[in-house]
Amino acid sequence: MKNYTTVFFDLDGTLIDSGEGVRNSVEYALKRFNIEVTDKEKLSCFIGPPLTVSFKTFYGFDDEKADLGVVYYREYYKDKGIFEGYAYEGIEDCLKRLKEAGKRVMVATSKPEEYAKRVLEKFGIAKYFDFIAGATMDEKTRATKIQIMQYAFDSCGVSPSDVIMVGDRCFDIEGAKNFGMECIAVLYGYGSQEEFQKYGAEYIVSTPNEIADLILRAIND
Repeated sequence: MKNYTTVFFDLDGTLIDSGEGVRNSVEYALKRFNIEVTDKEKLSCFIGPPLTVSFKTFYGFDDEKADLGVVYYREYYKDKGIFEGYAYEGIEDCLKRLKEAGKRVMVATSKPEEYAKRVLEKFGIAKYFDFIAGATMDEKTRATKIQIMQYAFDSCGVSPSDVIMVGDRCFDIEGAKNFGMECIAVLYGYGSQEEFQKYGAEYIVSTPNEIADLILRAIND
């Protein structure tokens, strides 16, 4: 691995296990459409992609209905669901090690930036990040992982060649590959070994500390 100066982290499923809050918010939104959820665990498919994409993909909503779904989702999420989660064990130590080694550490998430900042502050890890890049609240003008990563590059004057991506879903791998970047995929989130191999993640790890081990080992190689 190259000795990268900057690390981009996905948020949901990589820094924070936000599954409970996301599932509860989606369930709330679906109930507003009189759609009953029989297995809440299946709503984990909403963790990662933009909400409008998920409502269309998994429930066949059209554009208008998907937009309304996001409105309903946020009725629950903005004050309650947003805090139904926790930082993964070992993630703060990982971030601390990277910062002590002089790395620039940033977030690139499909979650609206306003919510991302609130979540990271709530769980005490916002202080480790040099920049937090998220989606716009309308999830249209800046929503895809590629758009969000470009926003981070432009905002911070960093080159993709100096950055490695860390995430737990195919969207993180695809975003990295779009810019010719390498990606570390994490098994403790919501992706799988099969997904990571299919999309060509360069590295696969099982714990947050393995992320730091891998990146910092390159300093001495």
